Amino acid sequence: MPARRRRGDVARGHPHRGYTDDPGAQQGGQRHLPEPEVAAGRRSGGSGHGAHGGEESAGVGLPLARRAHACHDRRAGRGPAAGGGRQAVAPGRALVPGCAAVPQRRGDCLSVDERLERYVTELFAREDSILAAIRARHDALQLPPIAISPDEGKLLHVLLRAVQAVRVLEIGALAGYSGVWLARALPSHGRLTTIEKDPRHAALARRAFAEAGLAERVQLIEGAALAVLPALAPGFDAVFVDADKEPLAQYFDWSVRLLRPGGLLLCDNAFFHGSVVDDADCSPGTEGVRAFNRLAATDPRVVSAVVPIRDGLVIGVRVPG
Repeated sequence: MPARRRRGDVARGHPHRGYTDDPGAQQGGQRHLPEPEVAAGRRSGGSGHGAHGGEESAGVGLPLARRAHACHDRRAGRGPAAGGGRQAVAPGRALVPGCAAVPQRRGDCLSVDERLERYVTELFAREDSILAAIRARHDALQLPPIAISPDEGKLLHVLLRAVQAVRVLEIGALAGYSGVWLARALPSHGRLTTIEKDPRHAALARRAFAEAGLAERVQLIEGAALAVLPALAPGFDAVFVDADKEPLAQYFDWSVRLLRPGGLLLCDNAFFHGSVVDDADCSPGTEGVRAFNRLAATDPRVVSAVVPIRDGLVIGVRVPG
């Protein structure tokens, strides 16, 4: 699967790190997956909302104890930065002794996880010629390699069908790949509204929707998301957020406001390439993802979980009231 990286105002995620084969772990004809190991991550973030006191209400179940991050200590002058880089530990080393780490791929070896990814994609999420052409054009034009993967696209498609979505909002269109998966899940009278700031990406997305025969089903709005969102009418059946990370807390709030009761809140890059568990990573993007995750876990307006597909997908349901 191609690696994915940040794009200007509207950015997407990177692929999940796979488990590596451990020949020594295969005994008696059985294959054992090694313990996952930690890596760090990267990207860009937003201001947090509603986190006060020593613990946060998880909304459902027990209170969620707040984690102390090394970056907060550094801001208060209580500790040094770990080397100043994105990755504070070597690949395969745990950030905290005794804790598992986000696994890393090794060289060109095909890991167990990569084989499973290929199996799932080929069986459940095989691209048709249109999706394959959109992805190929994306690569040929050397756009930021940040589009969702086919298996993520299929999961989003299934979720929209499960709630019988008619009105869907996407924050971050890029070149239209994810939008095709979303729009195809809608009935003929359905409508996908997608926001893209970059004019070049917006033009490519329009081309993709036309090639897929979805132009009449998609409204593409060019502009910065935070300038567009206040003008949208509420009542969306689902909102998919796959955009720049710094303002994610604001995207969360607008998404919840615009969702109907029972609507789906979907957000890519919940793990942010492992950076969310790297206490030495205080980058704006990482802080933005952490803020979104805290809100998704604690805001009483939604009930949420994370599906560990690729870089992590937050799935929340808007609670009535």
